[in-house]
Formats: sequence, structure tokens, C-alpha cells
Amino acid sequence: MMAASLLRRDKKATAAHLKADLNRTDNSSGVRQLQELLDVVVNPEKPASDTEALDWCKCLIAGGEGFEEFCKTVRSYDNATLCGLVWTANFVAYRCRTCGISPCMSLCAECFNNGDHTGHDFNMFRSQAGGACDCGDSNVMRESGFCRRHHLKTGENVPSIPRDLLLMSEMVLPRFILCIIQYLRDGYVEPDSSAERDLQKVLQQLDPQISFLEELTKMGGAMRTVLTKILTNQQTFKELCMGQEENLFAKKNYEKYLSALKDSGLVYMEDKGQGASSDVAVGAEGGAGAMVLLGTTAPGSPDESNKEEDPDAGLSVGQRKRVKLSSSTKDPCIIETLKHKCFLEELLFWTIKYEFPQKMVTFLLNMLPDQDYKITFTKTFVQHYAFIMTTLMKSHESDTMSNRIVHISVQLFSNEELARHVTEECQLLDIMVTVLLYMMDSCLVKSELQDEEGSRHVVVNCSEALLKNNTYWPLVSDFINILSHQSVAKKFLEDHSLLMLWMSFVSVFQGMNLNKRELNEHVEFESQTYYAAFAAELEACAQPMWGLLTHCKVKETQEYTKTVVRYCLDTLQTWFDAIGFIDEPAPNQVTFHLPLHRYYAMFLSKAVKCQGLDLDSLLPDQEMLMKIMVHPLQIQASLSEIHSNMWVRNGLQIKGQAMTYVQSHFCNSMIDPDIYLLQVCASRLDPDYFISSVFERFKVVDLLTMASQHQNAVLDSEQERPMLEGALTFLVILTSLRIHLGMTDDEILRSEMVSQLCMNDRTHSALLDLIPENPNPKSGVVPGSCSFEEMLSAVADFKAPVFEPGGSMQQGMYTPKAEVWEKEFDPIMVILRTVYRRDVQSAMDRYSAFLKQSGMHTGNPWPPYKERTPLHPCYRGLIKLLHCKTLHIVIFTLLYKIWMDHQNMSEHVLCMVLYLIELGLDNQVQESKEDEEPCIEEHCHDSWFPGTNLLSNLHHVINFVRVRVPETAPEVKREAPPSTSTEASSYGQNLREAQVFSLVAERRRKFQEIINRSNTEAAQVVRPKSSSTRWVPPGTPPQLVTEILEIRESMLSLLIKLHQKLSSKQNSLSETWLEDMDSNRHAHGDGITAIERILTKAATRSCQIKRSIQDICGKVCPPVPPKKNSPSDKKTMDKEERRQRARERQQKLLAEFASRQKSFMETAMDVESPETEAAMEVGATEVVESEVFYDCVICGQSGPSTEDRPIGLVVLLQASSVLGHRCKSEEAKKLPTSDEEHIYAADTCGVANDLRLTLMQRFFKDSSCLQSVSIGWDGGVYVQTCGHTLHVDCHKSYMESLRNDQVLQGFSVDKGEFTCPLCRQFANSVLPCRPGRDVEAGAWHAPTNKKMCLLVKEVEDLQERIGRFPTETNLSKEMEFVTKDIKNTTKKKYRDYGKNPGSPDNDFLFMYSVARTNLELELVHRGGNLCSGGASAAAKRSCLNQLFHVLAMHMRLYSIDLAYNPWTKLTQVVQSREPDGYEDERPEVPMLFRDVPSLLIIFVLTMPQPLRREHFSCVVKMLYNLQFIQALAALSSKFSPEERQAWSATGALKKNATNADKSFEALLSHTIGELSKSESIYRANPEETSMLISSVWSPQSIEFSLQQSCLPFLRLSCLLQHHLYGDGLTGCLEEEEFLSLAVCLGLLPSAPQPSSMVHSATCLQWAVNAFDLVTQWCAEVTGPSQMQTEQSLTLLVQDYQWVAPRLLQLPDNYNIIFQYYHRKACTACKKVPKDPALCLVCGAFVCLKGACCKQQGTCECVLHSQHCGAATGIFLLINASVIIIIRGHRFCLWGSVYLDAHGEEDRDLRRGKPLFLCEERYRVLEQQWVSHTFDHINKRWGPHYNGL
Repeated sequence: MMAASLLRRDKKATAAHLKADLNRTDNSSGVRQLQELLDVVVNPEKPASDTEALDWCKCLIAGGEGFEEFCKTVRSYDNATLCGLVWTANFVAYRCRTCGISPCMSLCAECFNNGDHTGHDFNMFRSQAGGACDCGDSNVMRESGFCRRHHLKTGENVPSIPRDLLLMSEMVLPRFILCIIQYLRDGYVEPDSSAERDLQKVLQQLDPQISFLEELTKMGGAMRTVLTKILTNQQTFKELCMGQEENLFAKKNYEKYLSALKDSGLVYMEDKGQGASSDVAVGAEGGAGAMVLLGTTAPGSPDESNKEEDPDAGLSVGQRKRVKLSSSTKDPCIIETLKHKCFLEELLFWTIKYEFPQKMVTFLLNMLPDQDYKITFTKTFVQHYAFIMTTLMKSHESDTMSNRIVHISVQLFSNEELARHVTEECQLLDIMVTVLLYMMDSCLVKSELQDEEGSRHVVVNCSEALLKNNTYWPLVSDFINILSHQSVAKKFLEDHSLLMLWMSFVSVFQGMNLNKRELNEHVEFESQTYYAAFAAELEACAQPMWGLLTHCKVKETQEYTKTVVRYCLDTLQTWFDAIGFIDEPAPNQVTFHLPLHRYYAMFLSKAVKCQGLDLDSLLPDQEMLMKIMVHPLQIQASLSEIHSNMWVRNGLQIKGQAMTYVQSHFCNSMIDPDIYLLQVCASRLDPDYFISSVFERFKVVDLLTMASQHQNAVLDSEQERPMLEGALTFLVILTSLRIHLGMTDDEILRSEMVSQLCMNDRTHSALLDLIPENPNPKSGVVPGSCSFEEMLSAVADFKAPVFEPGGSMQQGMYTPKAEVWEKEFDPIMVILRTVYRRDVQSAMDRYSAFLKQSGMHTGNPWPPYKERTPLHPCYRGLIKLLHCKTLHIVIFTLLYKIWMDHQNMSEHVLCMVLYLIELGLDNQVQESKEDEEPCIEEHCHDSWFPGTNLLSNLHHVINFVRVRVPETAPEVKREAPPSTSTEASSYGQNLREAQVFSLVAERRRKFQEIINRSNTEAAQVVRPKSSSTRWVPPGTPPQLVTEILEIRESMLSLLIKLHQKLSSKQNSLSETWLEDMDSNRHAHGDGITAIERILTKAATRSCQIKRSIQDICGKVCPPVPPKKNSPSDKKTMDKEERRQRARERQQKLLAEFASRQKSFMETAMDVESPETEAAMEVGATEVVESEVFYDCVICGQSGPSTEDRPIGLVVLLQASSVLGHRCKSEEAKKLPTSDEEHIYAADTCGVANDLRLTLMQRFFKDSSCLQSVSIGWDGGVYVQTCGHTLHVDCHKSYMESLRNDQVLQGFSVDKGEFTCPLCRQFANSVLPCRPGRDVEAGAWHAPTNKKMCLLVKEVEDLQERIGRFPTETNLSKEMEFVTKDIKNTTKKKYRDYGKNPGSPDNDFLFMYSVARTNLELELVHRGGNLCSGGASAAAKRSCLNQLFHVLAMHMRLYSIDLAYNPWTKLTQVVQSREPDGYEDERPEVPMLFRDVPSLLIIFVLTMPQPLRREHFSCVVKMLYNLQFIQALAALSSKFSPEERQAWSATGALKKNATNADKSFEALLSHTIGELSKSESIYRANPEETSMLISSVWSPQSIEFSLQQSCLPFLRLSCLLQHHLYGDGLTGCLEEEEFLSLAVCLGLLPSAPQPSSMVHSATCLQWAVNAFDLVTQWCAEVTGPSQMQTEQSLTLLVQDYQWVAPRLLQLPDNYNIIFQYYHRKACTACKKVPKDPALCLVCGAFVCLKGACCKQQGTCECVLHSQHCGAATGIFLLINASVIIIIRGHRFCLWGSVYLDAHGEEDRDLRRGKPLFLCEERYRVLEQQWVSHTFDHINKRWGPHYNGL
């Protein structure tokens, strides 16, 4: 057989041969051969894991050449102008709002960085669901934003593709794709839990095949065109797919496919008639289904089918027909399309079946840049839409699946062109709405709102998974996406049947999640369904609504609005009928979800605001308005009830609902439309009716009585006050809020911004988040409106981020400008927008602070009254509320009650009452003589006031009021009716005049009137009055009796009396005060100011009022309230006095407390502020006093430290490598941000010292090497203290108590960690203090006249004293413990440098190096020199004195072998000893190679303590000589040979002068001479040296160089002397530092010489002949040795000049770091880390938490911190922009050093705005690192368990 022979040959050759055949004109044989070959090779009966087929395909397609080359060739013909890069979740992409046309626009990083977006509003984001790059697609973004690559229409200059290149692909690929499809058919099983794994398996096996397809798509446009042809070609599909007769496998395979198709309910209908009748549902004419979801095979009558299909039809969902996806009668031709006609359709079908595998999704999306494909694919996707939804509902992984669906759909539907196309051709809108309806259909329950039994309304059940898990969001998000296109939205608004369907969809959310108030016990289980409910209303109802509203902005769209409003009203009416609503809401239930009301409200608002429609034409009749008003009002009253704790038994979730309802993301879709709707109702309904409804809803009707006592049938008395405040506040909001009543968008934005800023200072991002989105999109500038940024700079000042020394880092904040507080602070808006009640208080506190500061008002101010923008003419009716008798009676009653001090009145009540009066005065009704209704007797309050105008009613006096009071009330105790006839007659008259007032009755009557008027059946019976008392509970309260009160007051007189009461002076207003008023001072102040402002306003509006005011003020006689008032007056006075006294007491206490605290802070070391220079010189004065006393901070006793009961310092021991990271260059190293840049660690101090020691150990004796250098540059132990002391035994018991205390976090007691009991600073050890010995102080400090040689001898004797082993005392034990602690602080590798680990020499080296480390670090903290003198922050933490004693005691255990004692070599010329037969033993380290400061520390530590001053001074002088000669030797090696010759000659002349040993020339010449004896020192290659020497050495430059070389030694000696003897350090200029130190150490007499005269050589003091000693030292170097010149030089030229340690220098823009590192592969595991991190000390790139780089259970960051910083690591987390600190076994989040333009951090890069380096923060970080204060300053530490 032909195929068989082909198979045997080499694949490449075969491919080339076939390609040649096919290229002939007669290619039939080639075709036949290829087909046969493919039959064998691409055979789906082989297992998919066999990749042979794949290899064949690759070879065949490439036609003989290598596949890689083929790819390259095809790419060169790429004509694509779109980028189209597809990414999956977590990919970092960009979005630029300036360039985007669609809000979903996104760019890949490459296209973004190659485009120009400077100054644009862009951000970086981590993709949630995946996406694709839109660069080059002008439908989605503006061309100006395209990158360089896609800007040019590249397609034009690409050569056309040769035909034969892709010939093979066209032949081979159809078979390959078929093969994949057959695998998919074969592997599919209906998913249940076990099968899910099988599906995964099938997909895993197919992975290489699908990846291959993906590779093909990446070859560019040419290959995509081929693929598109294959995928969409119906002919190929027919030929290949239908299962050929002879092939059994294919046949079975095809049957599998058909059955899968059937199960999905995606059957195409043969008989169209049947489809139409199958279900007479709501969607019958508007539904879109290209599919019928088959429930039954042959439905009979609709009723029967209902029973069969709905398992829950038995639950009687009312008579409502289920919405089924019915086949559409609109367009029968759609129906056949579900026979899959091409590969693409079937591929998508399987993609859905397999629940959207990532690879398939990526392949399908990668093809999108091809336009033909895009259109076909979109159509296919729409056809399968319903199927996608059913699969999604069944899926167990609905989250992942949702993301993948959206990943696809957002690419298709964001494109307006495409969306319009499918809307027109495939009925996309019908499909979507029907699918959504169907989806909700699965979770409907009966509504219990209003009429629980008879309700016919169904709502969604919020506890169903569908809502709880937001399963519906992909569909809703698609819907919102397509509605954003104008052409599509218009289509939607024009299609009435669709609108009806949509309204029925919205109505299933109307009244969901009903809350019923628990009256008896607390609810058992608090359901959290309200999250789901709010999310559903926002996403499924409100967002589509906002989408539609954006297209209803202009006059031309009036018709749309009218239609929507009409359907809203119809649906509302249907809803009222369904829930059986008549006029009263059911008590004790509330739902926050009224989407129908809100649709209606928002479309009304738009109609009036933007489209110039007349409001009345859109409003229903009065009766409907009354119904519409009820539920929103119910919500407002319930809010008040919830805050009055009336719903407390419903648990916390009800508070959560009340808060969500007003929260910034919801308020403009919830509370704002509700209030607007109520405003509309109020402006059109009878004001008396409206006001009385409000008070009745708020349940405070019974409270509004003149009587001092009353019974409230529905409220407890503690709830009355908050409910009354709630009702009044609501009225104020209702009458003063103008958001939808005439404010422009700019004004709205401004007031929102001001109210948020007044509550608290806000960061920019918080403000963006808090300001409701929809009415004013914050991004992009709406034409004619002001942008967010401009508005922000107009109302607020920016407070730059300050760094507080406590370590808490501030963000950049915005704070309101002064004039905003003064003119724009609007407490009403604040109340409306606060989620937490405390924010209102916070705003008021900030307001009063501002007034105090600016001196406007000092007391407790009241909320200021703010003038409002004028009302839109449509809403003028709202003002009638302020001018209606009912409100005036309420105001009058409340004023009276407040004046009479009735219970449950409050300042807030008065404040709101005055606000209402003032609103009434500012908003006058235009007087129109309407035909007043004739006065009927029944109008019970026409008799109160003559008219409705507030102005005329203000001064109307009310004489008598008839009230019903309980028998027990004080008003009842009256004398008997008067006897005389005249009195009697007047009494009777009063009875007739007395006013009665019943709100409820009034409301009922009005309601009846309105109903009568609208029904025009005047004959309707008036309801019986008795209903007014219907709330009386059946108990037997005290009987109510009617009494008559004599009042004789008007509102005006009450206001004036309240003014007197508030100012607590009688006649507080004189007759003439009105004339003296200056109107400006009224804006801010308290209640007195408010009353004055009102009276002034009233007087200016009406002369009559002015007269009345003067009359009332004229009757200066004190007011005579009832008797009850006088004692209370006295009471208030006493109260005031008592308060005053209490306040004074408090002040006194506080002052005392503050002073105590201050003194504590002065004694305690205060880390928080390094600036305070109150240095505590711990132990500085020890030696002077005979006995030092310490305070124990635990037991509080004070006493000396003794051998038995030692006292110790609280210390923190930590290993540190800060010194080792010092470099020589002033510049900090740069962080590499490209592959070319690198950091070299070789030039650091730690490395240099390591090399030096290793080199020494190669040539010299080990024990000697270990005394010639210091270690501890890396991993040295730093000891710091907070300065507090405690008894060692007290400390032990303290640790015990900590161990038993369970609540501790942040440190480990088992590791000995604790916090100082006094100042809470972190510590981990106690350093014992040496008992102060009794010594005559003088002897230690007396200047000595002893000869130098005598002192040298004494020092030698002291060193020969054998170390006495101290007796075992508690003190010595403690010292042992501390030594152990110190050793354990650092890792073993930092302790053992010797050849034989653990030897005493090693220990010796480690111990003296601890002292060196601490001295060096203190120097660094002092700025690297001692010029600043005195105390420093570092000195406060230093405990060197105590540390020295502990170390010294430890060191005395090692006696130095005298033969090797460096002291002898330093001070005596020794006869060279004969070699003692130890030929092989290495020599000791020459003196010139030794590290002088190390020697100083060794001497001091090994001599008996305390050391006398003169001996210390002698040691320093001897060592200075050595240091000086070392400097000369090092210097001489830098000369050129000629210079060396010259200086040698000059010096030789001076050798015989008297003080030759103090002249550097003589010594230099001698040194050069001696060192020249050996070839090895100066024989360095001459070219090199000449390179080094550019300058000629003058005496001055030599002197300078010598001083610089000696300075480090002098500094350390001086610091040591300061700590041992308590000498002060004198400050000086930097130039004079050498002189100052030399004097301080006694190297120079103290006579100050001019600094230019000081020569370093004059400080030399020799004990023996200088020249002999130098000769001896040089001989050690030049002696027989195997060292090379370079090596000798390395050891001779020691480097002391290290610059202070620095962290790496970071780039200014964070993006530079991010782009380079977030995709960089880790050097260890070669993968791109999930959480990459950077070490800021050395620049290492590590995997945070990555298991890939774990070693022995420790993750890489922790490992690196141990290696690089001896367990201290500073890491920048690339993906989060924050810095974490690792310290030992703990870590903490430090914060970020990168801030955005508004001074804010962006943790986790959530906002993705550009970030810039904040230098101040970075300096603080560096300073904390250098000063080792991370533990003290950062508070939140936790254990990392090696997992970072």
C-alpha cells in the first residue's frame, strides 16, 4: 500500500516529496497519497497521548523544511494590524481611559510602553478573568494611543504570500482539527462528580494538540486566514464529520455527538409549528430562543406541560406562567442554524461542554484578529448563548467558568460594530433577556410582602446559590456591555415587547429579601442573604438602568423615556395588585429593594433634567402617587427605627443593610432615587396628608401633644426621642436636598466631595471610591463639566505625607479649605451620606475645631444652615410642605414642649425645628388665590391658624388647646369650675375656642377626599373617625380625659422665650435689638444665633412680624411658665456649676499626669525621637562614685549591684552585617534594572576583611592570625539597651510569668525574648553590671608624671598576672550566661574563622571582635567621626562599659603566651631568637600587618579591670607609634621609584637631628630603606604604579594622608576612653578632628596650636630607640617568606576609609523596577517566581514563599536574610510595592517607599497608578537599618516559620 511505503521513509523527505507532487498542475495522485497517509497517521483510534501524529503534521505542514524555519517564514508575511495578544488571569495589563472608547479597553505591557501615554489617565491592573490586547483596533480605542508597531497600517507593505507555502497546511489541518473533535466526542461523559476528573484527563491528553493549534495562530495573519477558511468551511465539515458509512469508529463517534447535542437541549426543530405552540409563555412573542429547552417530548395543552415540567409547580407559584426559552415565532429561519455546520461551531460546542478549558479559550481568542473569523465566531457564540447559561448553572466550578466566559464575551461585545451586527442578525437582545429571565426562574419564591397568604407576586430567593455566588454575573455583565453601545441601546428602547420582558425581569427583584421585625426573642440564625440581594439589585437592575440612562440625555430621545416610564407604571400597578396593597403598609416589615420605583424615579429625573419633558405628563393620578410613596417612606422610617435599636433582635445584619443602603457604591441607585421619588410625591400630593403620613410612619403621632404626659401605643419611651429626631431630620432632608431637583452635575460633585472631606481628611483613592459613580463619571471629562481633579483642587488642600518619628507612616491627605468650612459645610448632606453615625459627630467636631481656630465661635456650635440652589420649576410644589397647617401645628407644639421641658425633647429636635422654620422663611409660596375649600366643621385645624403661609402664622397667637391626657397628668388637678357667672361664661367660651388636633384623623380625611375626588363618587362613605385610635393596645391604660390648657403664645413668642432660656438671662433680647443686629455674624454659632437669625429674617420679610417682635420684647416682664419651671431653672444652674468644677478637676489631673509622663519620658530612653539629646550616660560616672545605685524596674527597689544579687541592663542582642556592607565610594550602589547592569560585592568591607584574614592564614601561624584582625563585620553581635535595669532574679520570675501568659504574640519567650517592663522595648537578654568597687577616685584619673619606660614596664607586669578564675558567684554565673547568649546570637559560621574550630583562639577572636563591632557601629551612628562630640541618639543605646566588663571577665580566662605577647614586640627591641628546631612552624604575623585597633581592644580586655587611666594612655601611645609606621609604609608603597629615592634622601639628612624620631621625613626615609632590603615589597610592576600616581606627593599631601590613616584608630581609642572613664567628647570642626582627638588621648599637650601646625609625627612617643624598633618591624616583613609582592602589599596597605553603609539606590519610577523584575526568572530555579522579591541591601533577586527554592524547609527570603544580613533582611516585594523586614524568626510589613502622585501607597498595586520614590521614607528605612531599630519602631511583628 502506498501509505505504508510513505510511512517507512523519513518524515521530512516524505513531506518534501508530497509537496512537490501537490504543486503540479495535475495533483490528483499527490492528493490521494496524502489522504491515505493521513488516514493512517491522523487516526483518532490511537490514544491521544501518542504524539506521532503531531510530529507528522508538523513535518507535513512545513513541507520538508524544519518547523521552526517554516514558522519564521510564515511570520514574515504577517499582515495583521491588530495586536490581539491573549492573556489569562493574573497577567499584568494596562488600561488608559484617555485613549479608550470602550471602558473594557486593555493593552499588553509591550504595546503600552511603546505607545505615548504621558499625562493620560491610565493604570496597570492584574487581569481577573483574562483578556486580549486591543492595540490597533480603532473600534475600541483612539488611534492616537496605538503603539509604534500597530500605528502604521503594516498590512500594506507586506508582500503577498506565495501560494505553495501554505498549501500543505490547507490539506493537513482539516484532518487534524477533525481528529481533535473526534477525541473530544469520544471522551465526553455527562458530568457528575466522578466524571469531572475524566473530563480533565481527556483535556490533559489533548494538551499538546491544542497547544499546537495555539502555536499556529501565533504565526500571524497568513496562517490565521488558512485556519479561518478551514474552521468556517461548511463543505469540509459535511464531508468529514457526518461519520462515513464504512468506518465504524467514526459512526459511533458521530452518534455520541448527536446524543450529547440532544442532552443539552440544543435540538433543531424539524417542525416549526410545534415549536411555536410548545409553551405559551411571556416571551412567546419577544423571546429569543434559538433553542427550546426540552422539558417534555410532546407537550399537550399548556396546563399539562406545566405540571410535567415544573417539579415545583405544586408549590403554587401563583398563576404565573413560567418563562420558558420558547422558540421564537419572529424569525423561524434561525432555528435550523443549530445543526452545526462547520468545525468552529462544533469546537465551541465542545468548549462549552468541557466547561471552557483555558487552552481552548485561548486558541479561539487568538484567532480574533482575523475579521471574517471574528464575525462568524461571534454569531456562533450568540447561537450557543442559552446553552452556555444552562451549562454554567449546572457547573461545580462556576467561578472559573464565569471568568472564562467573560474572557471571550468581553472581546466580542465591546466592539460596537460587531454588537450591532449580531443584535440585528441574531436577535442578541432577545436571547439575553430571555436567558436572564429563565435563569432567575429557577429560584423564585412567593413574596411575603404585605399580604402573606394571598400574594400573587414572586421574587427571587436570595439564599439560592445562583444569587449567593453571583452565578448570573457573566450574563449581566455582557448585557451591560452591549447596552453601552448607543445603537444597541436604541434598539432595546424601541422594542416594546422587550421592554415589557425586561420590566418583568426587574419585578422579580422588587421586594426581595424581606425583613420582618422580631418582637419577642432574638433571631436564632442571622442570615447573610442581604449581600446577595444588594449585589443583585446593583448588578442586575441598577447597572443596566444607568446604561440605558446614558442614552436618554437629549431632547430627541424623549419618546424612549416616555415608553420606559409608562411600562414602569404598568408594572408597578401590576405589582401593587399582586401583593394586594390598598393603602396601609403591613406593620413591622421592610424591604430595601424597590428597583421598579427606582427605575421610575431615575427616568423621571432624566426626563425633567435633560430632555425638557413636563413632569406632570409623566405622573399617574393621585391615588397611584399615594401608593408609590408608601414603600420608599417605609424604608426611611425603618432606617430611623434601626438606628433607634428597634430592630436589635434581628441581629447585626439589619444594621448592615441600613449601612449598605446609604453606602457610596449603592446610594445613587438606592437612597437617592427613593428620596427623589418622595420629593416628587410630596410636591404633587396634599401637604397636610403627606406630613401627617410621615409622622404616622415614624410612629411619633402620640408624642405630638401639648400635654406633658401621653401614652404611646407603639414606641417605648427611650425610642421616642430618636424617632422624632429621625422624622424631623427626614423632613429637613426632603425639603432641602436638591440632588435631582435642579443641581448641575458639577454642583453635585462638589457637594459630595465637600461632605466626604468634612467627615474626615481623605486620601485621593478613598475619595474616588466614596463619591458615587454614576451621575458624574469620574474618569474622562464630560463636556461642559468640571473634572474630578479640578474640583478637588478647588475645595481641598493637599497635606503631603509626613513621616512621624513613631514609625507610623502617613499618606498624602486632602483636607477642606477654610472657605469650604465657612461657606459650604452642609450637615444635611453629611447626614445623608454617613454610613456610621459617628462620622456625623466627627464632621461636627472638625467644624467646631475650625471655628475655634479661626475665632468665629468658641462654644459648641450648631450645624450651620446652608442656602440651597433654587428648585427646578417642576418641583415648586415641594415648598407647600413648609407652608401647611399640619407642619405649623407640629412646630408650634414642639416649640412649646421644648420650652416647657417636656420629656424626650432634645437639642437636635430644636435644631431641626428651627431648620424647618428657616427653610419656610427662605422658600415662600407664590401667593395664588386658589379657590380655598369651604370650611367644613370637621377641619379640626383650620381653627388653629388662619392661613397656610408660615410668615402670617408665625405671629398668630393660640389661646387654648384641648388635649387628651391620662388622669394622672399634672394638668388634670384643676380647681372646681369658678362660681361667679361672669367667670363661668368666659370659661365656657374658652371651651368653644379651644383647639383640637389629631394627625391621624386629619390624614384619613385627606386620603378620603383625594380618593373621592379621583373616583368622583362623592357619595362614598366617609370612614368612621374611630380609626384614629386604632393603635390602642387592649391593655387597660389610665383613662384619657380631655383637659383644656391655657397657652396664649405664638410661634414668635415661643422663639423669643426659648432664646431667653438658651442664653439663661431674662429679657435677653431688648426692644431695640433688631436695629442693632449685624447680619453677618449669624452664619456660625449655636442655638441662640440660630433663633436670632430666624427672627431677623422674619422681621425683614414682614413689618407686622417686626412689630410683634418689638411688642413681645417690650413686655420685659419675665415669662411666667408653669410653676414646674423654676426648680428646673435652678437645676440647670447647679448643673452648669457642677460641670464647671468637674472640668477644672479634670484639667488639674491631666496636667499632673502630663508632667509625670514627661519626666518618665526624660528618664526612659525614647526611641521615637532620635533628636532629643538628653543622653543618659549609662555607667559613665561609675568609676568616680564609690558605689553606683540602680533602680530595678520590676520590684522598684534601688540599690547597688552585688555579687549575690546582681543587677543587669535590659539589652537586645542582634547579629548585624551592616558594617560589612560598607563600601569605599560615596555613591550608593544602583539597583540593576536591565540585563547589562550588575552589582559587584567584592568592594565591601566584609569581603575585604575576609580576604585579608584568609591571606594571613595562608602564610602565618593561625593563633597569631586570629589576634591580628577583627571579625564581626558580617554577623557581628550588636548590643543595645533601653537604659533600664532590673535584678537578675526579678527578671527570671518576669520571664516565668510571660511564659505562662497565653496572650503574647510577636515574640518568643522560649528564645529568651521579652519586652522591657517599663518602656515595652523589645529585648532578649540581661547584661549584668559590675559592682562598683570602693576606690579613691583621684588615683584613676590623676595625670601621671611617671616616665614612659616605667609605664611600659607596669603594663607588661599587669599582662603577666595570671587570670584569676573568679569564685562561683551569681554574678559570674550570669556573666557566663550572657557570654553564651552573645555567642548564640550569631550563626556558627560567623564565629569560627580558625583552622581548628572551637579552639580558645577562635573564642578569643570572637569575643574581642564583639567589642570592636559595637565601637565601630557607635562611630557609624555618630556620623562616622567624633566631630559632633557629646551625646547622640546612639550613645543612649550604648552599653559598652558593662559589655567590656563582661567580655573582659571572659577573656581573662585565656592567658596570653608571653613569648608571643605583641606588647613586647611593640615596646622592646628583641634579640632575634635562634630557631628552636620548629622549622616547619609558620612565623607570626608581622607587626606591620596587624590591625591596630584590634590590638588595643585585646590589651584593654586582657589586663586586670578596672584599668588605670595612665596604663590605658600608655597602651594607646605605643599603638599609635605602630599605626604611624604602618601608615608610612603603606604610603611609601604608593610612591614611584623616583619619589621614593627623593624622599629617602631628604629624610636621611634629618636622621641625626635631635627629635628625629618625631619627624616623619626621617622615619619615612628609614622605613623605605628597611623595606627596600627585600625585593618583594616595592617590586610591583612599574607600569601599574605609574598608573596609580597621577599627583606628586608634597609634604602637605603626605601629612594629610598620614592623618587620614591614623584617624580611625584615634576615633576608636577616644570612644573607648569615653566609655571606660566617662570622659566627655568635645565637638570640633572636621578639619580639627585629628588635633582634638590627639589632645583628648594625651598624645599632645593640651596647649591648643593652630591646626595647620599640627603634624601627626609630633604625637609619637617612643619607649625605645625608634629606628631600631622600626628596623625590627620591617625585618619581619622582609624576612624569608614565600609571599608575592601583591600579597605583601595587600596586607601592608590596610583600608580604613569606609563610607557609612547605604541601601541600594532605587530608580525614581516604580514601573522601571516592576517591568524588569516581575517577569524575570529566578537565578536558582530558572522559573519566573509567583512572588518575586528584591534584597535592598545587596540587590539579590529571590522567590518569596516559593517552594522551588526551599532548602531544608526554609524558604529563600529567610535564607537570604541569614546569609546577607545575619538574619536581618529588607525585601521589596515586586508585585506589592511594599517592603518587608525579616528579623530573625519574625517579620513585619514595613510599608512602601513608593507613593503615587497623591502621596499614597498602593499596596498590592491594586490601583496600578504610577508610583514614585519617596526619598524621605527611604532615608528613614535606611536609618532604621543602620541604627538597628527595626524592632523598636515597627510594632506589628509576627513569626514567619521560615515560610517567606
